[in-house]
Amino acid sequence: MAEEYKIVYEEKPEDSAWGIIGHGVSRYNKEQAGDNHFKRLCYVLKDSDGEVVGGVIAEVYWDWLYIDLLWVQEGLRRQGFGKSLMARAEEEARQMGAKNAYLDTFSFQAPGFYESLGYKSFGELPDFPQGQQRFFMRKEL
Repeated sequence: MAEEYKIVYEEKPEDSAWGIIGHGVSRYNKEQAGDNHFKRLCYVLKDSDGEVVGGVIAEVYWDWLYIDLLWVQEGLRRQGFGKSLMARAEEEARQMGAKNAYLDTFSFQAPGFYESLGYKSFGELPDFPQGQQRFFMRKEL
């Protein structure tokens, strides 16, 4: 008797689903390209009360740094905090052997900021969202 399979939508996937899928992809990737030496990086900017007012979340794997999220509270922007957060992530990635970095950003976010840090666009998606662009950027570390 053949097994029956079905696909269901999980509104709030439990850790087990994330773990099973993630471990499956990781095993396959390791078989194809070797150990990626994956590590997550997170640096946070806190105010005097200990509240998080900014931060960067990144990953290092296969000698690349991926900047996932960078955010600084609006009133603290253009004071060098974003640059300092990026520098910390990039330096730790270099110490881990990363040679390059990449990220994506939207036209309404900070492509000019990343360009000022040496990132160059290598791809764009127009109208993502409508009337805007999504940029994919990279930098040699």
